[in-house]
Parts: sequence; structure tokens; C-alpha cells
Amino acid sequence: MRDTHPLDIVSGLLLTAAAGFVDAVGFLRLDGLYTSFMSGNSTQFAVSLAQAGHPVAWEIGLLFVAFLAGGFTGSLVSLRLPGRWGSAAVLGLEVGLLVVALSTVLSPAFQGPAAALLAAAMGAQNAALRRSAGFRPGVTFVTGTLFSLSHTLAQAATGTGPAFGWVPDACTWLALVAGAVAGGLAYRGYGLEALVVPVIGVGLVLALAVGRAVRTGA
Repeated sequence: MRDTHPLDIVSGLLLTAAAGFVDAVGFLRLDGLYTSFMSGNSTQFAVSLAQAGHPVAWEIGLLFVAFLAGGFTGSLVSLRLPGRWGSAAVLGLEVGLLVVALSTVLSPAFQGPAAALLAAAMGAQNAALRRSAGFRPGVTFVTGTLFSLSHTLAQAATGTGPAFGWVPDACTWLALVAGAVAGGLAYRGYGLEALVVPVIGVGLVLALAVGRAVRTGA
């Protein structure tokens, strides 16, 4: 992590926390479905297909399509605009999707457009990430991060790796969990209006990204 710029670390952890927040809100509102954790949705989708007439499959299918569309669009933007401006543009796309999702708060049809918009925003977020020295904060899922944590802990225990090489993975996991706890509490207190928190959080990361792109010209 020593080769990673501090702003990249802070921004990545904020994005990870935002993903946990959004996932918790979606999970509570959608009765156990996710807006960013597509591995969990995939298992539930398979189980739904195995149960004739189960109504959940189409909802999960919509989330898959939205996540893929967000990731595809974000990747196109980042490929067309390489460097820091690409990341900033993708983050702008994510903020826009979150804002539109927030604007549907007064609509009772969250299971339709708002859920899909949140999933698309999470798909786009993954396209904005940068990998530095193996550290990839900002992810919307942490299964791989947990395995990496176990591996780096083993390396530290055996002396075959840095003594504190596990810290980045631990911080990434904790950021997602902390964001999810905050999302769950905020949803119970404010309902869908809680989405203003990730809008502000990702908006802050976007501002940092734009500022760095302007200074470096990259």
C-alpha cells in the first residue's frame, strides 16, 4: 500500500463504504436482494429458477441487466478517457445514477427503476477503480478481499510477506461493513431518503478526482 497515493486510499475506502451503504439499503428494501453483491443474487436467482412460479427471478434478472449496463457504460467511458479524467467521468456517471435513484424517493415503485439505478451505479463504480501494488479499494464486493486477507495474514505469520501486508484488505472489508451498518441504521430511520449519504460520499470522491485531474492534466 506504500506505493498507493493517500488520496487513492481514502477515495477507495469511501467508495467501498458507499457500496456497503447502498447494498444495505437495497437489501432491506428489496427483502433480501442486493444492488451490488451479484454473487449473492446469482445464488438466489438459481434457487428461484428451481422453484416453479417463483416471482423473485425477474427482479434479480433486472438487477443483473442494470449492473451489467452500468459496468459496460462505465468501462466504455474509462476506455475512451484514459487516465484520471476517465475515473472522474465514471464517478460522475455513478453520482448521476445515484441522484436519479434518490429522486424516486417519493415514488412507491422502488423495486423497479430505483433498484435498477442503484445496481447500475454499483456496476459503474467498479469501472472507476485503480489497482496499485495489489491494493484495490473501492470494490462493491469483498469475497476476494477476504481471501486476500487470509493469505496476507498467513504470509505475515510465516515471515514470507510483510508483517502488515494484511492491513489494506482488512481496511477494505471494514469499510464495506461499516458502510452497510450505517446504511441499515439510516434506512430504518429515514427510509430511501438515506440515499443522500452515498450521493454526498461519492460526490466528494468525484470532487477529489476532478481536482487531481486538473492539477496533473492526466
